[in-house]
Amino acid sequence: MRNAYISALYELADTNKQIYALVSDNGAIVYDKYRESFPERFINFGIAEANMISIAAGLAACGKIPFTYTISTFLTMRAFEQIRNDVCMQKMNVKIVGIGAGFVYSNLGPTHHSVEDIALMRVLPNMVIFSPADQLESRKMTFASAKIEGPVYLRLATGGTPDVYKDDYDFEVGRGVTLKEGSDVTVIGTGGIMYDALQAVEELGVQGISVRLVNIHTIKPIDKEIILKAAYETQAIITVEEHSIAGGLGGSAAEILLENNKTPLLFKRMGLDNVFPSGYGTYGEMKEINGLSKDDIVNQVKNIYQRKKIELKGL
Repeated sequence: MRNAYISALYELADTNKQIYALVSDNGAIVYDKYRESFPERFINFGIAEANMISIAAGLAACGKIPFTYTISTFLTMRAFEQIRNDVCMQKMNVKIVGIGAGFVYSNLGPTHHSVEDIALMRVLPNMVIFSPADQLESRKMTFASAKIEGPVYLRLATGGTPDVYKDDYDFEVGRGVTLKEGSDVTVIGTGGIMYDALQAVEELGVQGISVRLVNIHTIKPIDKEIILKAAYETQAIITVEEHSIAGGLGGSAAEILLENNKTPLLFKRMGLDNVFPSGYGTYGEMKEINGLSKDDIVNQVKNIYQRKKIELKGL
């Protein structure tokens, strides 16, 4: 995802002199080509995320399109006041790119695990939130961000994220994608964990459980229609995210379903439930430790499928 973003940003900067790249003591190597080609439009602020955001707002006020970039936890938390007051409140055309979504900075520990950022950015008026599943979406969302007049938060994993999409597709802001049709249970996910969800759904299909897989790549504005349609047609939904279930995708889906009086329905949120990430290890190990591995998704789907057969029988 990161490399796809950098490549797309370079292409944008090559054709649009209003594009600026701002970093906060991060990305020195991956920005080498950009920095060499557009030195006057590259600024490294050092460990000063709040300053970077305020200056980005100033650049936007002058007609520039700044893309700010650093580790997601530091960017969304240290600079939250500046993002709120200088960017969102003023509707400034600033792009906020957080790297290291979820558990991808695995062995660096919970200070680097970005599991509250969606909730923080989602509460802010005027903010668009993108959460790509793979490098194809990362590229598409970078170009889309440049076209949007206003604040955007782009939530990225690092390099090496497996591909979810085998073929290209027409990306549309705020329009979710059904990756796989199914009638028994719907799994709704976002971000890099979509690859695990896809593997889980394929395994469940072999076992005779028909699972619909929906990718919500735009958290805000969210695709209400695709969620309500899935609830109506399958009557069982599981949301999956490398994030707290409070304020994230699961919270968004729950709000939509309750506000639209969707019953009968079985609903389960997979994510961190009022805890910080546990343990240290590889990315795969972190997902296993925190109950978000492919096998965990399989087991949760089986559980809700069995409940559906018993609790919703005849409804």
